[in-house]
Amino acid sequence: MAKAQENTALANSEMPFEQALKELEAIVRKLESGAGDLEGSITEYVRGTELKEFCLDKLKTARLKVESILKTQTNGQEDTFSLQPFDAK
Repeated sequence: MAKAQENTALANSEMPFEQALKELEAIVRKLESGAGDLEGSITEYVRGTELKEFCLDKLKTARLKVESILKTQTNGQEDTFSLQPFDAK
């Protein structure tokens, strides 16, 4: 149950993508170096997994926003761009 609460807390957080990515990179470097004890490494791995999912979700949302910008032609005049609604789920 605690893990589900942690995942929800991270998913609902206002943490910027860049901050989450930096934290994830630091965890990966630490785990790759072999520093730390087993329990600490497991905790770091779990946090890294949560951060990875958080970053993937942020990237998916950003991709959907970009894809929702549709290039349209206006009566032979200059190309314009319009923003279309998207569903992030």
